[in-house]
Amino acid sequence: MGRLLVVANRLPLNTARRAGELHFRPSPGGLAVGLSSLPDSCEQVWIGWPGITSEKLSAEDKEQIRKRLAEENCRPIFLSRRQMEGYYQGFCNKTIWPLFHYFAMRTLYEKRFWKMYEQVNRVFCDEVMEIAKPDDRIWVHDYQLMLLPQLLRERLPESDIGFFLHIPWPSFELFRLLPWREEILNGLLGADLIGFHTYDYVRHFLSSVCRITGLEHTLGRVSFGSRIVKIDAFPMGIDYERYSQAINDANVEKEVGKILKKIGKRRIIISIDRLDYTKGIIQRLEAFDLFLSDNPEYKGEVTLVLVAVPSRTGVEDYKMLRERLEQLVSRVNGEHGTMGYMPVWYLYRSLPFKELTALYHIADVALVTPLRDGMNLIAKEFIAAKTDSPGVLIISEMTGAARELGEALIVNSFDKAAIVNAIKESLEMPLLEKVERNKVMQERLRRYNVSRWSGDFLDALSEIKKTQKEFSVRELSEPISRKLVRDYAKSRKRLFLLDYDGTLVGFKGRPEQAGPDDEIMGLLRSLSSNPRNNIVIISGRDKATLEEWFGNLGTALVAEHGAWIRHGSEKWQCMQSFETEWKDSIRPILELYSERTPGSMVEDKNFSLVWHYRRADPELAYVRGQELKGALLSLTENLDVGVFEGNKILEVKSMGINKGRAVELWMKEQEWDFILAAGDDYTDEEMFSVLPDEAYSVKVGFGASRARFSVDSEREIRLLLEKLTGE
Repeated sequence: MGRLLVVANRLPLNTARRAGELHFRPSPGGLAVGLSSLPDSCEQVWIGWPGITSEKLSAEDKEQIRKRLAEENCRPIFLSRRQMEGYYQGFCNKTIWPLFHYFAMRTLYEKRFWKMYEQVNRVFCDEVMEIAKPDDRIWVHDYQLMLLPQLLRERLPESDIGFFLHIPWPSFELFRLLPWREEILNGLLGADLIGFHTYDYVRHFLSSVCRITGLEHTLGRVSFGSRIVKIDAFPMGIDYERYSQAINDANVEKEVGKILKKIGKRRIIISIDRLDYTKGIIQRLEAFDLFLSDNPEYKGEVTLVLVAVPSRTGVEDYKMLRERLEQLVSRVNGEHGTMGYMPVWYLYRSLPFKELTALYHIADVALVTPLRDGMNLIAKEFIAAKTDSPGVLIISEMTGAARELGEALIVNSFDKAAIVNAIKESLEMPLLEKVERNKVMQERLRRYNVSRWSGDFLDALSEIKKTQKEFSVRELSEPISRKLVRDYAKSRKRLFLLDYDGTLVGFKGRPEQAGPDDEIMGLLRSLSSNPRNNIVIISGRDKATLEEWFGNLGTALVAEHGAWIRHGSEKWQCMQSFETEWKDSIRPILELYSERTPGSMVEDKNFSLVWHYRRADPELAYVRGQELKGALLSLTENLDVGVFEGNKILEVKSMGINKGRAVELWMKEQEWDFILAAGDDYTDEEMFSVLPDEAYSVKVGFGASRARFSVDSEREIRLLLEKLTGE
């Protein structure tokens, strides 16, 4: 196995100049910790910005940085101040960050920012290309590099490429505001695997893909070009042992003693966050102010330790946020404090590990109430650190972590009264209840730690690459077509398995459309007249329609995706006995949605019901389709039927009906020395899956498939059949 190339905006080692000298120190953040936990057998190379703009560096400085970072398996990308202002300060932090965190009013849409974002993503791509090898895996991280997967795919079409987003993915209604929404989606879909922290974000992303690009998904898989892209949730964990064992460190224990000496016997609430408007720090402090006003008995008994880590200090919005926060801290302390009591201890700095874990250890309550947050590892770290000193976590339902920490007190971060009540409840919670709540969460965090997170993602990347190979399709090129014709000419026992709609004729999405034209009938007549040929028309159409159109050809017919079979002029035979009582309860639901979705219709077959929506408004059809699918899955979970999505259809049919089972009858009938199968949608995949490796299976249209070859349209199938009639 090759190396793992980790591509992120920042390297795990930060470079800064102080007193004319270059200094290197570890970058904060869970990503570096997470990937450092991968086994030593997995060689890693990090690619990213070192933290200092190129104007501040001489050629000798750059060489010194390269050498120092190479010792840590890192490769720097040097960016100018202008690039950082447009790409990072501009598009990343003034467009993507506010929009994806639901602050649409703060979002700027400036073309110059977008152009610089494109340029820097290309710079990253060029740097990766300088070192990438064919068997390397590439893992791209976060919102700063959302164009990079597709840029890499264009130059490394066979590479394993994963992408993980560490912030929320917004709902479609917000994402659609972005002028460059299609470019962003196309960029991300260059990856083989796209990961998010929660299934909510997965759902929002798939909705955006469907409603903007028109691509639909099946079980989180999207066919993009000739590849299958997997979208899934991987909630990021922490280094659990590091935090749970921190109190055994003498330095941490010493720090605990220092804090307790200053605090005394007062109860401690901690609030630790980057200074960012998405974190809800102002609202949190206002809630604490309200708590002291509503519960004056706690004045002098409770102290809030508020740590605001400096962030984006050069951005005006952040300067104003700091000023507002510090004014509010002063007001709360002035209103509720006394000569011996300061309600809020305010720290505007980052904390080293020993101070951070000491605060976790002595805190009675952790107040983690962002207005919107991708995951929030502070909440997980706090719980992990409380193995021998119970405390209560109050967490916003707007964080990804809340999905995993259900035993915490979960609040709406916009509801100050709810936060006040949660603070009071946490301070009065019995010790046994605290222990029991934390014990469940700790076990969960211990099992799904950061090592498991990174390992699961890379395992899923390997798995989707295997699936892609299974479904990989080669174009039916001219050399392959000539070989097919030669194999046909020298064979004596030939089997043709031909889908109808979308394969022999263009699919118009209307079950009542006109039958086959003279050209296709002439081709089928000519092929079926050859005694060496066995023609099977295998379709989703009902048996009466197929018999009307093809009954005089003498070909075999398979109707309703394999439910009915007719050999030549024989009578129709049912594959097996299927129950259809379920249709009475399902049909009214489909008819209701048909009435609510102009342009859609319901088709009633012997053993299935089909909701067609090709002629409906795409956006309305998507919404109705998702609603209907959810309702049908719920209604049919105890029935012997399945719900299937096809090409602008939703079909409910009896389990056991599929083209594959029907085709198996011909496979068992005799040994064929030539097989040609052609189809265009998901029902034909069942047919392709039971064919021998040497069969010529052809998918009509783009997208992943079990077929060996593909063609662009049904016209190419007709041309191929025409060649065979001449042999």
